[in-house]
Amino acid sequence: MTKSLDNRITRILADPGCEDFIIADAKDGDMGFGIAAPGPNSSNESSPFKSLEEYRQHMREITEQGLVDIMLMSPGTCEQLAIVEGIFDDSTVTPAARANDTTDIWLALSGSYKDSPSLPFRTATINHIQTGNEAGEGPRRWTDLGLYSITFNNDAQLDAHALECYREFRLEAERKGFRHFLEVFAPNALVNPVEDVGRFVNDCIARTLAGVPRASRPVFLKMPYFGPEAMSRLVHYDPTLIPGILGGSSGTTHDAFRMLWEAKKYGARAALFGRKINHSEHQLTFVRFLRELADGNIQPEEAVKAYHGELQKLDIQPHRSLTDDLTVTQF
Repeated sequence: MTKSLDNRITRILADPGCEDFIIADAKDGDMGFGIAAPGPNSSNESSPFKSLEEYRQHMREITEQGLVDIMLMSPGTCEQLAIVEGIFDDSTVTPAARANDTTDIWLALSGSYKDSPSLPFRTATINHIQTGNEAGEGPRRWTDLGLYSITFNNDAQLDAHALECYREFRLEAERKGFRHFLEVFAPNALVNPVEDVGRFVNDCIARTLAGVPRASRPVFLKMPYFGPEAMSRLVHYDPTLIPGILGGSSGTTHDAFRMLWEAKKYGARAALFGRKINHSEHQLTFVRFLRELADGNIQPEEAVKAYHGELQKLDIQPHRSLTDDLTVTQF
């Protein structure tokens, strides 16, 4: 089955100004949030959170819908859905697995790791991600795509160590024919202050990739959206990069819709939303409007109103009134 991601990347690289836009459902939250990852549970008083199986069922449904380009999962979930169940075999959606889990994404409610400067760490090997065993043997590969994340905190020793680990991963990935996209977080615990975080992250991306040959470069980027100026500067600097934005916390529906719409306006070509999708009232409908926005068929405010209209048809109580959900709170 031809994957929509591959088609979009080909068209974007041929014409960076084209209308193509990549959407990923980032459901790798169990690598960071633990038991809370599947999201709040409003239907069962026995637990405040949904189960892992409920989390995976949403992945199955969104994959079957076929409007996202990537389903990003933990390696364990990727094994279950891609190998055991084979749900991506006849789908245009590309399965992807989180290839590392730095300490700043250890966001379980019971811990405080996020308050310390990020340290590199990898649970799964590439062989595990591709075949399910370290020998690299199996009937087929689950996926040839993974997410690698890195966080710079303006400390030479910490950042150099993080880059050394990234280099080791890139070399292994190149040997094994494994593609990756690179997530660059904002500093989580700056050791030394910086005046402009967006500029700092842009500079770190440019400096990091300047030494990376084409064979080891990431397919695209995932980063916070720091606003029009930072995005425009990165796109102007290197049009061969494919910048994508991460969603962060759930926020209002307008927060999600406007973030995608505005980031695309200033040069982003991908959005990877986790909690924004997972915490929505009806994920399939939410994703449908994300695709309409990405394809330029609707404006953000209009999309929020239409989304509420669909919730009403489905007899689903929205989290907020329409007036409150039209509020922009995150930028």
